[in-house]
Amino acid sequence: MPIVAHNSLPAFEKLRQDGQTVLTLDRATHQDIRELHIGLLNLMPDSALRVTEQQFIRLVGSCNQIAQLFVHPFSVNGLPRSKDTQAYINKYYMDFEQIRHLGLDALIITGANIQSPVLDQQIFWEPLNAVFNWALENVTSVLCSCLATHALLKQLYDIDRKSLERKKWGVYNHYVVETKHPILRDINTRFDVPHSRHNDVTREQLQEVGVGVLVENSDGEVHMAVSPDQFRVVYLQGHPEYYTGSLLKEYKRDIQLFYSDDIVDYPPHPDNYFDIEAMAIADNYQEQVRIAKKQGKVQPPFPEEQIQMYLHNTWRDTGKAVFNNWLGLVYQLTNVDRKIPFTSGVNPEDPLGIL
Repeated sequence: MPIVAHNSLPAFEKLRQDGQTVLTLDRATHQDIRELHIGLLNLMPDSALRVTEQQFIRLVGSCNQIAQLFVHPFSVNGLPRSKDTQAYINKYYMDFEQIRHLGLDALIITGANIQSPVLDQQIFWEPLNAVFNWALENVTSVLCSCLATHALLKQLYDIDRKSLERKKWGVYNHYVVETKHPILRDINTRFDVPHSRHNDVTREQLQEVGVGVLVENSDGEVHMAVSPDQFRVVYLQGHPEYYTGSLLKEYKRDIQLFYSDDIVDYPPHPDNYFDIEAMAIADNYQEQVRIAKKQGKVQPPFPEEQIQMYLHNTWRDTGKAVFNNWLGLVYQLTNVDRKIPFTSGVNPEDPLGIL
């Protein structure tokens, strides 16, 4: 929880300048320990719906703020669903009208699995925009993941994402660009993030519209950015929510697609993900698959457990820290009844006081 500047001790101001969250005495006295209601707009396809739900709830649950955290999953129309998945959504998810009536402190919007770079022609575009429009007026902060990032940037700034020549797929090292932003407080200045995407929004596109870049890799490719007010929207292109084996399951799925002739080329290893032992197992399996396919035999079982033994998670702690900082800021800025996005005395154009 944040420090309270209850007197004029110079250390308080120095900590604030260094990016530490330091509350004024007036703001501290108007805060109560209370509930935080977080929406989870899940746009993922059937095969990944439940695991994505679990991944984000796990990150929210790792928050160490003294608050009661309520997560409310919901979805939108226009996404293809099987009968079983739709029944699951009907049973366990809220609909958007219920979300509007409830009100939210924060909103997480997941990615979605579509191949086309053209977003405004997707059948879910209008329902998604309705959520965006409501959230930007009624929710303190919206955190967008992958496709949701691209979609909101398209809606707000008419930024068109760009197709990559090669899928961005693997675990990549990143570094903090803006060290004093409070959402990055007390995290490593260099850390890994998984990516899995066919499209990209560049630093240049973001800077042209005033979106601030917080985290990028050594090639200048952006992972995290924030809206011009520094907090209303948090944009992510990577996937800090991924489990250790999430990329492995994608690799397994793509091999199955190759075997069934749904893709032409055998999938490459995810970048920077397999160590030497895992590579050896994966390469040996690739040879078995090619031989079985050539001979018209059944695809051999994928050695998932053997490879899993050699995988390392190098992003979990940073992901937890970012979500903890994000929800901590939401907690400090929102009103108890959630009907007013910001508490009295907070400038909506600069809610964090860092511009």
